[in-house]
Amino acid sequence: MSDADPSSLSFEQLVEQLERTIDRMASGAIGIEEATELYEHAGRLHALAADRLASIQARIERLTSPAGQQGAE
Repeated sequence: MSDADPSSLSFEQLVEQLERTIDRMASGAIGIEEATELYEHAGRLHALAADRLASIQARIERLTSPAGQQGAE
């Protein structure tokens, strides 16, 4: 696992780290304790990525709504 604070990562970095974590879990070359830790870590990464994505989607909706477009003019 990376030492970087996941909350400071971009959406793309979160997804990349989540993919690496899942690949490691799927390798089968880890013990049950490490698998459990990785599963918990993957859950945290997923939650952060989902929150980040929801925030981005809300921004896009505000920018593309008729009220948001009026403010841009």
